[in-house]
Amino acid sequence: MDVLKTMAIVGCGSGLIVIVELIRRGQLKERYALLWLFAGIILLIFSLSRGLLEYVASLVGIYYPPSFLFLLAFLFLMLITLHFSSVISELSEKNKQLAQELALLRQEMVEGMGRTVDKRVSKD
Repeated sequence: MDVLKTMAIVGCGSGLIVIVELIRRGQLKERYALLWLFAGIILLIFSLSRGLLEYVASLVGIYYPPSFLFLLAFLFLMLITLHFSSVISELSEKNKQLAQELALLRQEMVEGMGRTVDKRVSKD
């Protein structure tokens, strides 16, 4: 087994172990872990099967099969980045909406307190 294949297998295997451990500890939610797990499994399959890697790389037109692994890793990272960007955009919108609702509630509370203070002053 050549050094590059060994490094790819060890890297993918280590990555999968880290992902599973983060899920187990509750530091990574399952919703986000699916993309990471899928990417790790695909890369591990291609790392283990040199023939499959060479076949798919030749279909795509890549002459050095290990560079296809790097292309796949890059594409998965781009996909994960896109996913996280959409999640951040959604959370940003929700945060803005919550801030506006909080401001309205605070305004109502201040106005309500002003009325109770006015009633107390007029009774005295």
